[in-house]
Amino acid sequence: MRPRDWAELLRVSALFTVPGDALAGAASAGGRPNRGTALAVGASLCLYEAGMALNDWSDRDEDAIDRPHRPIPSGRISPRAALGAAGALTAAGLGLAARAGRPALAVATALSATVWAYDLHLKHTKAGPAAMAAARGLDLLLGAAATLSAAGGAAVAVRPATHGAGHGRGGGSSALGLGAAAPAAAVLAAHTYAVTTVSRNETQGGSTRAPLAALAATGAVAAFAARPRGTAAPAAARVLAAAYARTAAVPYLHAALNPSPPLTQRAVGGGIRAMIPLQAALAARSGAGLTGLAVMGLVPLARKLARKVSPT
Repeated sequence: MRPRDWAELLRVSALFTVPGDALAGAASAGGRPNRGTALAVGASLCLYEAGMALNDWSDRDEDAIDRPHRPIPSGRISPRAALGAAGALTAAGLGLAARAGRPALAVATALSATVWAYDLHLKHTKAGPAAMAAARGLDLLLGAAATLSAAGGAAVAVRPATHGAGHGRGGGSSALGLGAAAPAAAVLAAHTYAVTTVSRNETQGGSTRAPLAALAATGAVAAFAARPRGTAAPAAARVLAAAYARTAAVPYLHAALNPSPPLTQRAVGGGIRAMIPLQAALAARSGAGLTGLAVMGLVPLARKLARKVSPT
């Protein structure tokens, strides 16, 4: 087994879409990135990769027909090794979340349960897109919970628009902080639902309804992300929301006009890449402009690696 085989199985080019969940969660909850945020990023990466390994293990018979070049059906990685990796990565993710505090562990437990339920059963049912959407929403909340726990449970007030102004602390609890992050989690989940719905046709194509619905969802999500919260400056949020809309909408439109498998797969890839500017916009709308810019810095890295390893 070569490292490249594992990189393909784990879809490492899509990894760059993961750290922004925790960072957007921290910002949406009103917190500054801290040790808890870093632990949440690590936990998210482990649980995401566990889902990738488990996905291919679960789909090995189907992939033998539709995607015989994938690592498991091609014999480059054994099913036992893939399943073992999924279990080990899940344990590692939960371990990191536990170090961030009980609230973070509770969210991570729900997230890992959702990932395993999706890969083992739900993805082949009508509940599949909803389960995948819930996983992304929980991942953002994981970042919020871990950040607030590390900060002592007190939510930090929403950042003012002017950089360098004072940052006060509010008296809200962790629960209030998670409540503040819930709208952003719901919006990220809505985007994920749209991408997952489109992905269900990526091997056969033929659906115009799914990319059209995803196109409409993109417009609604972009409108939310462009609207600043509290005293946050609107410029950064609007620019980043526009970058998100362009990244997702163009391939969706192409797939709607010509729902062939290649264009549908490009639409899925575009939806995955659009996660990064969306996370950046969600952070910026809460006043964390620098966090949003840091998240956007992952875009060229993701694009470069996607040329070597497909994110789908």
